[in-house]
Amino acid sequence: MSGLATRLDGKRIVICAGAGGVGKTTISAAVALGLASQGLRVALVTIDPARRLAEALGLDRLDNEPRGVDPARLGAGDLRLRGELSAMMLDVKRTFDELVALLAPDPATARAILANPVYEQLSTTLAGSQEYTAIAKLFELEQRGGYDAIVLDTPPSRSAIDFLHAPERLTGFLDGRLLAIFLAPSGQVLRAAGIVFGAMRRITGVGLLDDLTTFFRLVSGLLAGLRARAADVERLLTDQRTAFVVVSSPERAPLEEAIHFARELERNGMHRAGVIVNRVHPLDAGDLGRAATARRLAPALGCALADAVAGAHARVQLLAARDRDAVDELRAALDEPALACVLDRERDLRDIAALAAELLG
Repeated sequence: MSGLATRLDGKRIVICAGAGGVGKTTISAAVALGLASQGLRVALVTIDPARRLAEALGLDRLDNEPRGVDPARLGAGDLRLRGELSAMMLDVKRTFDELVALLAPDPATARAILANPVYEQLSTTLAGSQEYTAIAKLFELEQRGGYDAIVLDTPPSRSAIDFLHAPERLTGFLDGRLLAIFLAPSGQVLRAAGIVFGAMRRITGVGLLDDLTTFFRLVSGLLAGLRARAADVERLLTDQRTAFVVVSSPERAPLEEAIHFARELERNGMHRAGVIVNRVHPLDAGDLGRAATARRLAPALGCALADAVAGAHARVQLLAARDRDAVDELRAALDEPALACVLDRERDLRDIAALAAELLG
């Protein structure tokens, strides 16, 4: 077992988090596949806008419920899938709808909220909606049971910290001053808003103020359930069996984001299982410099081509040296013994089985 595999042993929830664009989807899929290769029943939850994950796992499509992965279609090579792997792609709107139906005091209220035009917009565009629904789906699967481990590929947020604070932001929005205004529509602010919205209705024919007032009154009946769910989620995220894997790349911005996120995990009482630095350029320990490389290659390639190849190799080595320094900085900043480096690879998700073996084999 690798260091990461050891630290994931016995974990029921594994959350891969980091800045956008660092390869979380690839890493999450590889971690899930690696756990399944150890004999576990694993569910992988992802938001993958490019829809590449289904193809990589040998599935025609992914939807809002886990679908079993056929090991024969996966093409796992030397990686033996002794357990079971299922995968799903989060549908934000559908997950929100299911949560409303679950928490509404009665079916009529649920139908009224789902049909409200304001809800139609907020359920997909409200800041943090992806993060909140990802956590909601994670909680649902954990409560449903049937899996030894659930791996979550967090949404491509502007900041990884958005994921941690999504529940409190959503309940804060619905439970704050704005809600109080619409539930007690007698204040000067609402009267002023009514004038503006009244003008909009005359121009557009849309009664936005009516829709907003109706929406907030309907949602007020869900607040107790939303608060309770937020508390349940917080307990799940801080549970000893929940582990975060911080994913970064060697670039400066993702590196700083990873350090900040790891420290925020500690501050919130959450548990870090390891750190993965993805897309690291390999350092050639035997590199003698551009001139020496060009001379060595000249007999086989000719002087001009040898010099071009040597120049390209030299540029890669500059990137590799930068990456080495970045990894050293990250390791020192977090005092991280289970830091894994994944070399930059062209095939990306098509090498998922090899990556799984590298991380958890």
